[in-house]
Amino acid sequence: MKIIARDIPPRAAWALEQAGIHPLLARLYAARGVTAKDDLDDGLARLLPPAGLKGIEEAARLLADAIARDQRLCIVADYDCDGATACAVAVRGLRLLGAQQVDYLVPDRVVDGYGLTPPIARRVKERGADLLITVDNGIASCEGVAQAKALGLAVLVTDHHLPGSELPQADAIVNPNQPGCTFESKSIAGVGVMFYVLLALRSELRARGLFDVASQPKLDPLLPLVALGTVADVVRLDTNNRRLVAQGLKRIRAGQMQPGIAALLRVAGRQPPLATTFDFGFALGPRINAAGRLADMTLGIECLLTDDAARADHLAQQLDAINRERREIEGSMREQAQLLAENLFEDGEEPPPAISVFDPDFHEGVVGIVASRIKDRLHRPTFVFAASGAPGKEHELKGSGRSIPGFHLRDALDLVAKRHPGVLLRFGGHAMAAGCTVPEDRFEEFEQALAQVAREWLDAATLTRRLETDGPLAPEYRRADLVDTLHREVWGQGFAPPTFSEEVEVLSQRLVGERHLSLKLRHQGEPVDGIWFGHTDPLPGRVLLAFRLDVNEWKGERKVQFLVEGAQLK
Repeated sequence: MKIIARDIPPRAAWALEQAGIHPLLARLYAARGVTAKDDLDDGLARLLPPAGLKGIEEAARLLADAIARDQRLCIVADYDCDGATACAVAVRGLRLLGAQQVDYLVPDRVVDGYGLTPPIARRVKERGADLLITVDNGIASCEGVAQAKALGLAVLVTDHHLPGSELPQADAIVNPNQPGCTFESKSIAGVGVMFYVLLALRSELRARGLFDVASQPKLDPLLPLVALGTVADVVRLDTNNRRLVAQGLKRIRAGQMQPGIAALLRVAGRQPPLATTFDFGFALGPRINAAGRLADMTLGIECLLTDDAARADHLAQQLDAINRERREIEGSMREQAQLLAENLFEDGEEPPPAISVFDPDFHEGVVGIVASRIKDRLHRPTFVFAASGAPGKEHELKGSGRSIPGFHLRDALDLVAKRHPGVLLRFGGHAMAAGCTVPEDRFEEFEQALAQVAREWLDAATLTRRLETDGPLAPEYRRADLVDTLHREVWGQGFAPPTFSEEVEVLSQRLVGERHLSLKLRHQGEPVDGIWFGHTDPLPGRVLLAFRLDVNEWKGERKVQFLVEGAQLK
């Protein structure tokens, strides 16, 4: 591992400090591309206007006409947290704006696969719908949309994923990544796209005289859901996404949120006034995602839709139990996958340039998480495969992959498909994450083909893990109140949480829980506690550490501790 300090543009840091930003925050913001205090204004008025989204006016008219005709609307969601929150935002928002008949349907990960397929379109028609609305999917569903249209359904596609060479023939498409769309925030999540569609619909209904600015329904109560889905989907937190997340967090901290979010925070042991983006990414998001991985995402969506606090509590407890089961399955799978991966190379050798593992006992709902864990550990593009559980697909393997910087996973799969016709039955994704299906009897061919592409594309520098940090931490900033300040800010993908690095002295170290390294360190001449989760190898007496800041509370005393992210060993 190589630990590298980010560049901190001195002029930007100075300008932010002069504008009244705390010196440490000014330094952190400047290193992340913020140049003016205005960039940190998270007011709703600063959000990008909906009109910038191609197709949004057609979408608003389509929905307004459907509401005027009292038509039946059916939302087709995705089975992850972004899809679940987008579905909840759509159902709640459309009802707020006057739709009387709003239904939803979420595909089953194993049986249906991803997106709007022709069988899903038929099920929507059977439910009596007039208008089908996709959230967080649909841009690649050309066959599903064609089937829906053939059945007489109107179709609105709302999505944020990259389109293929052909767009579906929907009545309207809202997706910032479709050709010709000038909307600046290409990183907006699926839930954000749906929120923008509701803003445009409200504007259309206002223009039709259904209400005025004073009497129009408020949509900002939906922002906690938007914030949760945005962070959980690990999209880049550009300025617009940070504003959406900040607005959602403000409402949660003030106690204004859906009962489901309050219940999920309770089962996770988190307090709404102290809610952070970490809670979205590591406490709430995984509990909702677990339903889509192991059970039925309807549980997650119902938890976010109910206004009954008792029912929300019951559903949140179910989601918590499913997540515990997911963790157990993931833990045993991760150990087995790690063994399979380590069997690919000898002790002392470098791992192969790409890793593919399969075991008949693997659960397909968890392969993506396990791939991510192995990728983090070995710093190699990694695919983990499980046997398909879909009827009639018993001889197929479904894989989920995670990549490292410098290796575009979907492009790599595209090259494998061209070089080895038939080895990939289906594939899709983007640079850092992708999925594919291969015939079981051609798994080894896929494994070798992917490794060959990695050998051609990756060099020694790319295969070395690089950890970007904010450099040394001045001792006067090692304070609990300042850590609280840092935690309240909006951090996430593309706007990395503060991580510092410097050489420290290791005074003592011991294993806790058999899996974590508890440390006593000397930092800038003063003792400080540290912990390295999931790491068991001992450290030398002096070492360059990368660490985040946390506060450990014990018997009423709050002490700063270092959460170790990595070590550069000489």
